[in-house]
Amino acid sequence: MRRLKQQLAALSEQNMLRTLREVESAQGPHVQIAGKDQLLLCSNNYLGLASHPALVEAACCATRDFGVGSGASRLVSGSMSLHHRLEEEIAEFKGTEAALLFNTGYAANNGIIQGLIGPEDRVFSDALNHASIVDGCRLSGAKISIYPHNDMVALEQMLTNAFKLRTGRWLIVTDGVFSMDGDMAPLDRLVELKERFDAWLMVDDAHGGGVLGAGGRGTAEHFGCLGKIDLQMGTFGKAFGSFGAYLAASRSVIDVLINRSRAFIFSTSLPPGVVATNCAALQLVNSEEGRIRRERLEKNRHLFVGCLEQAGLDLCGSTTQIVPVLTRNPAPTMKAAASLFERGICLSGIRPPTVPSGACRLRATLMADHDPQEIVAAADKIIAVLAELNLQDA
Repeated sequence: MRRLKQQLAALSEQNMLRTLREVESAQGPHVQIAGKDQLLLCSNNYLGLASHPALVEAACCATRDFGVGSGASRLVSGSMSLHHRLEEEIAEFKGTEAALLFNTGYAANNGIIQGLIGPEDRVFSDALNHASIVDGCRLSGAKISIYPHNDMVALEQMLTNAFKLRTGRWLIVTDGVFSMDGDMAPLDRLVELKERFDAWLMVDDAHGGGVLGAGGRGTAEHFGCLGKIDLQMGTFGKAFGSFGAYLAASRSVIDVLINRSRAFIFSTSLPPGVVATNCAALQLVNSEEGRIRRERLEKNRHLFVGCLEQAGLDLCGSTTQIVPVLTRNPAPTMKAAASLFERGICLSGIRPPTVPSGACRLRATLMADHDPQEIVAAADKIIAVLAELNLQDA
């Protein structure tokens, strides 16, 4: 126990200690924290659906009709009609033969890669992929090749060099939208490479689903290659305002995962209320209201980014609703986040190991129902705080 306390003390001295902040209200543009109103700039509730009346009603009705819990894993007795209905709707939305639900995005990435890839196979993974992809690759036991972030020339060379001694199945895996930089993977280029080298392409579109593309179908729709992605992973806990994750793929891939994915096989299935909420969210994203919310989100993003860029801040190449502001080192980063919190703005200071050393940042995220005037005011406060801490040129 003493050693643990020493480890915590060391983290605190290095400005690396993480603690939990209690939110006392529903997720929205504003939240209550410690009895104080805060403008929320660190939520993944991008379209503002987490408290949408249609989703709340769906959760209540399903809970009343089907109960609170599903009772078991899907392969025992927990595969309820609601689960099958949602999977059918996901497959239709993403244009695939089938889909499979997972309890979280982390479990999905672990379970998909472990269930489909083994020691005789090779995975080519972007250097900035989410930790759940990294852990899934390790769990699979496959040979792992890490290519520099979004560097298609380097990836092509890796594929060419490895092709001479190829064995087993190949998988190229990437985030669609990278959660810390807010940039997108060049999926059109990745499709070209996966077709030329006979590889599967897996996209974790947790931060693109619901937001990108004319119909909210994500990064692949944005790049015009929706039907060419072999493994489309997505989540409901971000733009869809709910909880859970899925894979949309061919029927044979889904059937293999039902038999081999440990994250699927050994987990109690999602509660009925959550599943029904996801159905309602999917329908809303695919509606005229969903289109309007996406347009509003993009306008808010453009406004916020414009203010920060005019001040000369480094936004790490962001092109989406995730807007990082580079601050480099832990101590000033956390001081800036604390100062903004005192001024009524809640956003996250991001430190290693989430980002590389020297790449700390304030990570802001925009929502469709943020008030434009408040966004401008928040940007002004961020600029002012960074100036006070001499971080404008970080």
